[in-house]
Amino acid sequence: MQLSHTPRATSAVFDDPDLVSSAGLVPVLALAASAGLTELAQDHLTVPSDKGANAGLKVSSLVAGMVAGADSIDDMAMLRHGGMGRVFTRAYAPSTLGSFLRAFTFGHVRQLDAVASRFLTRLATRTPVVSGTAQDDRLDAVGALGTGERVMIDIDDTIIEVHGYTKQGSGYGYSGVRGLNALLATVTTPGKAPVIVAQRLRKGSCGSPRGAKRLVAEALKTTGRLPITSLAKPLVRADSAFYGTEVINAALRGGADVSVTVRQDQRIKAAISSIPDDAWTPIEYTDAVYDEQANRWVSRAEVAEIPYTAFASRKKATQVSGRLIVRRIPDLNPASNDGPKTVQETLFDTWRFHAFFTTTSPEQADTVVADKTHRRHAIIEQVHADLKNSALAHLPSASFAANAAWLVLAVIAFNLTRAAATTTGPGLAKATTATVRRKLITVPARIASSARQVVLHLPTRWPWETAWQQLFHHGLAPPTATT
Repeated sequence: MQLSHTPRATSAVFDDPDLVSSAGLVPVLALAASAGLTELAQDHLTVPSDKGANAGLKVSSLVAGMVAGADSIDDMAMLRHGGMGRVFTRAYAPSTLGSFLRAFTFGHVRQLDAVASRFLTRLATRTPVVSGTAQDDRLDAVGALGTGERVMIDIDDTIIEVHGYTKQGSGYGYSGVRGLNALLATVTTPGKAPVIVAQRLRKGSCGSPRGAKRLVAEALKTTGRLPITSLAKPLVRADSAFYGTEVINAALRGGADVSVTVRQDQRIKAAISSIPDDAWTPIEYTDAVYDEQANRWVSRAEVAEIPYTAFASRKKATQVSGRLIVRRIPDLNPASNDGPKTVQETLFDTWRFHAFFTTTSPEQADTVVADKTHRRHAIIEQVHADLKNSALAHLPSASFAANAAWLVLAVIAFNLTRAAATTTGPGLAKATTATVRRKLITVPARIASSARQVVLHLPTRWPWETAWQQLFHHGLAPPTATT
C-alpha cells in the first residue's frame, strides 16, 4: 500500500463537525441503557456535594470512554469531538469526571460494586454473554445451561504497575513491581468467554488471599443471580496462594466445589510419596503421543490421586475432605553453564510434582478430567492481560478510592464490551477487548439528518459490516422491562 498522491498534494484539516471516530458507541450505549446502567448508578451512588450530581450520567460517560479505548482521565476528551454531541448528550469534560472520581470513598466504591453486579445480571438477560442462544444444542428451551454443564469461577490477583510515590497504597508485592493489587473473580460457562463477577483493589504490598473470602462469597452470590441453571455445582479454581481454610470454606458455604493448587509442605510431600507406582496414568501433555491401538496416551507426564483431608491439624469444623490430585513431570538435569544448552538424562527417574486439592467426586470428574479442568484456570490470566491492555493500562489518580472506582468501571466496560460482542454471533464472541474495539467500536462515521432522523454513514466495504449491523439492531431494539 502507498499514498495515492504526492506529499505536496496531501493536506489535513480538522474542520468537519459531523464526523465521529467511534460510531460503535451508539449501539453499545443503547445496550447499556436497555440494561439500566445510568439508572442503577443514579439510584445506588450517593457521592456527596456537586461532584456527585448526575452520578448515573457520569458513570455512563466513564464507561463509554473506556469502551472506546480510554485508559486515563484525559482520554475522556474523545467523547467530545466532531459530531458526538449530535448522537449523545451530557458527555462530561475530563476535569469534571476526574473530580467525580476523587470524591469517592471506600463506601462509594462498594456502592459501585453493587451497580456492577446488578448491571451484569441485566446484561445476561439481554445478551447471550453467559447462557448462549436458544439455537445452541447444549441449551434447553429457555436458553439456560443444560443440566450436565459446570460453571467455572476463577479467582486470582494481579499487580497493576504505577510510578512514583504519590499513589495511595502503592507498594512492592510478590512480583517485585511497584503497584496496586487487583483481585478478580471471573465466571466461565461452556462455550463462552469469561466475564468478571467480583473485583477488589488492594494495596500493592498485601498478600494474595487478603479479602479473598469475601470476594468468593460475593462472586458466588452474583453468579447465582445469572440466568444459569445447572445441576452440577459451580467449581471455584485458584492457585496455591488461596489454599486456606477461609477461602475454601467460603466457597463450600456458597454451594460450590473447589479445585485449588496446594503448597508443597511436609504433609503434602508425605501424601504424594504414599501414592503407589501403579496408580499413575499418562496424560495429554507436551510432546505426548496418542496410541490408538492401546487407546491411551504415551506421555512422560502422569497423574494420580489419593483421598485427602485438608487442614487436618485445624479444628474439625474447618477440615475439608476431598481428593489430592498430583501431576508428575520428569525432572531433567540441565547442562552446566559452561556447556551447550542441552538436557542430560538422569541415571534414574526423578520427578517434579504439581498437586491440587479438589472436592469434586470421581463420578463428576475422574483424575485425568479433573487435572485438565484445573489447568484451564489459566484463563483468568487472559482477563488480566485484556484489562491491562485497555482501561487498566494506568490507574489515573493519586487517590486510592478513585483508583478502586476506576477498577470497577473498567470491569463494567469489560463486561459490556463482551456482551456487545456476543450479540454479533460466534465470530467475535471470544475476541479480546482490543479486537472488538477495532472491529465494532472505533468505526468512523459521518452524521446526517433525514426526515427528523439521525443517519450514520459508515465506510463502504467495512469487513465487519454484518457484525456491526447485528450489534446495532440488537442495541437499538425496543426496550424490555428491567428486573
